[in-house]
Amino acid sequence: MMWRVSYTGDLNKRDELKVNRGVGMKTKYSTVKQSIKSKILDGTYKPNQKISSESELMKEFGVSRHTVRLALGDLVTTGWLYREQGAGTFCADRTKNEPQTGQVQSKNIAIITTYISDYIFPSIIRGAEKQLSEHGYNVSLFSTNNDHDTEKKVLETILSQHFDGVIVEPTQSATTNPNINYYLNLESKNIPYIMINAFYDELEPISITLNDEKGTYLQTEHLIDLDHKNIIGFFKTDDKQGSQRMKGYLKAHRDHDMTIIPSNIITYHTDDKETKPLEKLEDILSQSTSDRPTAIICYNDELAVKLLDVIRERQLNIPNDISIVGFDDSFLANVSEVKLTTIKHPLSELGEAAGKLILDMIKESKDDTKDAKKPKSVVFEPELISRNSTKKLN
Repeated sequence: MMWRVSYTGDLNKRDELKVNRGVGMKTKYSTVKQSIKSKILDGTYKPNQKISSESELMKEFGVSRHTVRLALGDLVTTGWLYREQGAGTFCADRTKNEPQTGQVQSKNIAIITTYISDYIFPSIIRGAEKQLSEHGYNVSLFSTNNDHDTEKKVLETILSQHFDGVIVEPTQSATTNPNINYYLNLESKNIPYIMINAFYDELEPISITLNDEKGTYLQTEHLIDLDHKNIIGFFKTDDKQGSQRMKGYLKAHRDHDMTIIPSNIITYHTDDKETKPLEKLEDILSQSTSDRPTAIICYNDELAVKLLDVIRERQLNIPNDISIVGFDDSFLANVSEVKLTTIKHPLSELGEAAGKLILDMIKESKDDTKDAKKPKSVVFEPELISRNSTKKLN
């Protein structure tokens, strides 16, 4: 198994180095060139379609004809465009450059994750590797840092190279995604992809997910069974998992005829995940003892461990003063003296299922028979793991 890791994948760097004519020229040149490449990669320009004229590009980017011609010339040289005398410049059919049937070619799978870290994703990767390595596939691992612009660069890298299939963890999956065209272009090129942990609703892709709503329903129900009534919940809502987990929190309250306290629902996004939850908990713990929540539900174990520090600073004891529940049953659930009650996430199993499913989809994409078996999405069911971070109220 060969691994290749890319964190951001700057497509313009080599392009800029080719033109040594000053910073201003490099920036304008690379902007024009990358914009045209992006329109090819997201499917705006189809093979053999005429692109904008030199004059139109000059007006669009506010650059000289010389800059436009440099960009177009390089794209022609590298096979992205071709010219027809007297007719204009056209998008090249790059599939003609792909290996023909019978030629030896490497077998490659791209895996895109929001973060590359020591949290849950390495376990998912190991599960996928078990399946993919057995079938001789190389894996290229990309990280978007849960950022749409970085996701765009990653997708452009993938569409510029040869990949047999793609496993994707969506970026900010609860928000409108500006990169949908790239996924549609994957479909038009018959490159199978699946989404893990979440998915973009508008694409209705094959996916492998955990039942996140039920997971937080179990978190909440566990605390209710321990006689907790004032339960605060932290939910990261620019990802689909967070909105589904908040739904489970609300549903459990309603099913058990519990009053929902609006101020107990704390939402945050990727850009403030390091600060907002901690600041909110500090404010909440500053309240009088009678008003203070007796239990906390966390979006994941990573957040739970961070909140433990805030609780310790207030010299509060877990679980005697306040109970806390994590999500994922990651290695973090056992790293401190407080062993977290949490929801089990089938990390390796999910990765293994993803590897098997993308292989099935690659096989199905090459099978022209009407009887070819269509792969289906998979939903894992959560399980509560009870440890010593929760306690029945006296």
